[in-house]
Order: sequence, then C-alpha cells, then structure tokens
Amino acid sequence: MRIKELSALAARQHGVFTLEHARLLEIREPGLAHLVDIGTIDRVHHGVLRFRAAPGSWRGDLLAACWAGGFRAVASHRSAAALWGLAGGRRQIAEITCPRWRRAQHEGIVVHESCALDPSDLTIVDEIPVTGPEFTLLGIAAVCSPSALEMALDRAENQRLVTPTSVRSMLARLARPGRPGIRALRALLDSRCPEGGVPESERETMLRQAFRAYGLPDPVMQHEIWHAGVRVGRVDAAYPEAHIAIEYDSYEHHGGRLALVKDSDRRTRLLACGWSPFTATDVELRAGCPILCSAIAELRRRAS
Repeated sequence: MRIKELSALAARQHGVFTLEHARLLEIREPGLAHLVDIGTIDRVHHGVLRFRAAPGSWRGDLLAACWAGGFRAVASHRSAAALWGLAGGRRQIAEITCPRWRRAQHEGIVVHESCALDPSDLTIVDEIPVTGPEFTLLGIAAVCSPSALEMALDRAENQRLVTPTSVRSMLARLARPGRPGIRALRALLDSRCPEGGVPESERETMLRQAFRAYGLPDPVMQHEIWHAGVRVGRVDAAYPEAHIAIEYDSYEHHGGRLALVKDSDRRTRLLACGWSPFTATDVELRAGCPILCSAIAELRRRAS
C-alpha cells in the first residue's frame, strides 16, 4: 500500500521522488533497494529515484537535477527560460543554480553557484522550483546572445510576467561589478523606448532587430491606425511620421483564401488612408530584410 502511495506521489512529480519522500511514507532504504533490484525504480542521482513505468520527460529530469543540487537548488538560466516559455530556453540540458556552499556535482547537470538567491526570486512552475521571471532574464543575459535576450524580454513583457520597473528593481538589488548578465540586461532596458510598444512574437522582435541592424530607428510596435475618427486596424510595426505600416506575414496565420482576402482588404484601406503598407516574410527575416529596409529608408527620407 505504501508503494502505491509513493507511486501516486511520484506521478504528481513527473515520475521522480527522493529518499526523504520514501522515509515520510515509512519506506526504508532496504525496501527501495529491492525495488531497484527487480526493476521497479531506477536511481537517477544520489538520493533521487524514478519509477521506471513513468514516461521520461525533460521536466522530470530537471526536477531530479534540482533535488540532486541540494538545499535551495532551482532550475535557472536556459532551463528556467524553457519553463517560462522564453527565448533562449533549452530542454536538452538541466541547468540549475544553488548556494555556493551547497554546490552540486552531478554528471549531466550544468551548475551555477550564487549567494544572491533570495526567496523573492524563486517560485514553482509545473512542480519545479525555478528562478522567477526577472532573475531568469538575468540568467539568459549571462549565457545567451543579445538577440535571444531581447526576444525573451519582449515575450516576458507581452505575457505580463515582468515590467520594466520590476526588472530594474531586481538589477538595482543585485548589481555588483562582474556579476554575469547585469550589464547586458541593463543596456537592453536603457535602449528601449517606452512609447515603442512591445512585439507580440519573436518574429516581430526579429523584424525590429533587422531594421536596427540596417540603421533605421526602432519602429512603433503594435501601432493602432485611425483615419477620420475611424479605426483602420493595428499593424505589427509602423513609422507613423512617414505613414509606413509593416506586417509580418506568417504562413500559419495568413494562409488560406479567407485570410488572403482580409489581408488584401486591409492593405487597400491603408493605401486609401495614405499609408504605405509593407510585408515581411519568414524568408526575408532570415536574410535581414535588406530590400524592405532600403524601401523604408527611402520613404522616410522623402517624408522628412
């Protein structure tokens, strides 16, 4: 009966459990050793086990890694980004942060040491202890590219996981010379225009990055266009002073006859209002949108 209770508990924890869980159910180590011998459970890490019948999952591996890390070990950096659904996330590795005096030494786990972890920086996602959104962004800044960091920050803001104020508050609390990620995350925040809006997808962030790389200023994202008191629509990006509207053309959301008719109708209405509509495809984004950027730069030059 106790084994059934332990199995039910493990099922709620992605198939894994610890020796302490077993002890609380009065299952001793000799009994667990017998279950290992007959193939009912497997040892994942020291003190961490898994029911063999439970399907393997990256969440189970990550939770096991956190438990292997000891007291206050939490998923962080790229693993935390994957849990929060942010750019830079990776499910192929188990990446954790734990206090410096409780460093984990386990094969297959990427370990970061930090004495800066405060209870306010930690939370639970899918039963897994993890750094909060702000601290996760700091981890992404430390190990990922500036492009991935910007995508992660945009999504975190768009999903209302963070605000610029909450991220700056964390930076002010944790900033010290040499702390990884602080400079990159602060520089990104300082470069953002509060009136510029927030992209709603990673592709829209890539669109803004392409314009910036070409030398264009950041466009206004998710811009509402009105004409004669009537709302014409909202576009992914815009240069309102030059009446330039840009949309990312996703095959997923813009495919099919009905979508084609709606897109054509809105493009016609934009033209009638004196706006110049442009479209960026996935292929163009991967190439950096040189033709699109050149056309926009010329229109802005004429408008000015």
